[in-house]
Amino acid sequence: MMKLFFLILFCAIFLTVSSDSDNMQDTCPTAQGEQSIFFINGYPCKNPTEINAQDFKSTKLTVAGDTDNYLQSNVTMLTASEFPGLNTLGLSVSRTDLERDGSVPLHSHPRSSELLFVVSGVVFAGFVDTNDKIFQTVLRKGDVFVFPKGLLHFCLSGGFERATALSFYNSQSPGVVNIGGVFGVDQERIVNITRSLVTDRDEL
Repeated sequence: MMKLFFLILFCAIFLTVSSDSDNMQDTCPTAQGEQSIFFINGYPCKNPTEINAQDFKSTKLTVAGDTDNYLQSNVTMLTASEFPGLNTLGLSVSRTDLERDGSVPLHSHPRSSELLFVVSGVVFAGFVDTNDKIFQTVLRKGDVFVFPKGLLHFCLSGGFERATALSFYNSQSPGVVNIGGVFGVDQERIVNITRSLVTDRDEL
């Protein structure tokens, strides 16, 4: 009886700490525009008879994002909401464009880890763990870096040209927590805090 209790307890803990739940059918493209009367962990599925190949294709990341802003950066995120074919698959993707002095300041994804792949340029990336230790490095074309789930992380342009990176998440809705928004701190101060974390600028 005690073994059964611990087995049930283990399963309960595992289910609570795992990422998005597994899908129960081959595909379930998001039924865009439809409103559900139920609050579910995901989106309603499209009618199976109406599913086609275009549900699993997106061209939204083929064009660079608008970097004409204070941060000189742009992050284009594709979740199950924007990319129907991702629904129930536990995946999402984004494109980050950085100008020469561009930055994506400290933020976190509460529901997902992030795998950053540098497509072009040079990127300085890092994260802060729960012991307040900073892990940072220089990334160049073809390099990959991982930001663990829920930890504060950042990336800055580290070269003399535009940089582009793709990120992959193990959740169809990773979520974003910006510390500036949480504490009402203006962007300039957050950018300065982020840049102050970079200890080895000579590496760039």
